Amino acid sequence: MSLVALSLSLGFIVLALLLSLWLKLGLERDLVIATFRSAIQLLIVGYVLKAVFALQDPIFNLIMVMLMIGVATQNVVKRGKGLRGITWRILAALSLSEAVIQGFLIVFHIVPPTPQYVIPISGMIVGNSMIVAGLLLNRLQSEVATRKQEILLLLSLGGTPKQSIRHVLKEALRASMIPTIDSSKTIGLVQLPGMMTGQIIAGADPIQAVRYQLLIVFSLLAAAALTSIILGFLASPCLFNEHQQLVVGSSN
Repeated sequence: MSLVALSLSLGFIVLALLLSLWLKLGLERDLVIATFRSAIQLLIVGYVLKAVFALQDPIFNLIMVMLMIGVATQNVVKRGKGLRGITWRILAALSLSEAVIQGFLIVFHIVPPTPQYVIPISGMIVGNSMIVAGLLLNRLQSEVATRKQEILLLLSLGGTPKQSIRHVLKEALRASMIPTIDSSKTIGLVQLPGMMTGQIIAGADPIQAVRYQLLIVFSLLAAAALTSIILGFLASPCLFNEHQQLVVGSSN
């Protein structure tokens, strides 16, 4: 794509700005910031990846993946505000999910351990896991607030924190995974995914592109399940204090 063609695509942003002004949505500033940030961030990443691909050093692969996980963790932490020790729990969930999925792909020679494969696939896995983790923490805290009396009743009857939170945790786990599952159900019918579309535009055989996309779909489903379950069991103890008393959602 030429720079001229790319510049013309800014017309879509202008359209969005005009619609925001017309309807008085007040989104003009956010649209401009999002446009500049996305352009600058992607350009920086593009140059970094070009250098990493040229070096072909596994150490740089690890550094890039760790950077992705670190940024994703900081983003999800906002959703778990108020939960003690939630940062390392999110970091552990994202790291374990990435390690299991990427390790499986490399150990069984499904993809080669080169930057061209490891970094893009890791980006998709960590990005999707980040969304799942955020949804889980949001739903977990909202469920606790809604079902506070039920949890307190179970605790008062001698139930342990684990027993009192079991059904709440199960609902949170289900809710966090639904978007990934629903997206997988409609893939190819409602949307052509980014990786597959990019390969087709680049001239790859559509069947080969489909195979790679299926690899990503299966990986994302597994990563969503792993991230949700690991973080769910790590985060649920944060809802209680050392005396097994509910401390989240119990102020009202």
